[in-house]
Amino acid sequence: MAAWLCPTCGREFKTRGQHHFCEPFTGVEDYIKAQPAELRPRLRAVRETIRQNAPQAVERIAWRMPTFWQGENLIHFAAFKKHIGIYPGEEGVSAFKERIEEAGYRSSKGAIQLPNDQELPLEFIAELTRFRVRNAEEKK
Repeated sequence: MAAWLCPTCGREFKTRGQHHFCEPFTGVEDYIKAQPAELRPRLRAVRETIRQNAPQAVERIAWRMPTFWQGENLIHFAAFKKHIGIYPGEEGVSAFKERIEEAGYRSSKGAIQLPNDQELPLEFIAELTRFRVRNAEEKK
């Protein structure tokens, strides 16, 4: 069987069209720059809101997403075609469950989907971030 070369990154795979990530992101800004231009301002607003509310947290890439870490992963975020995913973990989602439902956001055990066709709820993201910082500190 002939190998398949990804036309974007040039990596070789056994299976044609093999799902993979072409470039590992070396930092949060690299991740943001790799996203569609129309999403970059939204992602930067999410990043800045989290940064302001978790000033001791370290930015990193984890699970291939921008992540703020402070003794543990506090919160991740990621871009998708129709939404920005916020990942505050199960603690964050359960603590804000009622508010998430009232806003009509889709959510799962540890994720919240913020639709790209709606204004970003930056104050909500700030509150969620502060909650996660307190939550992580209590675990120490």
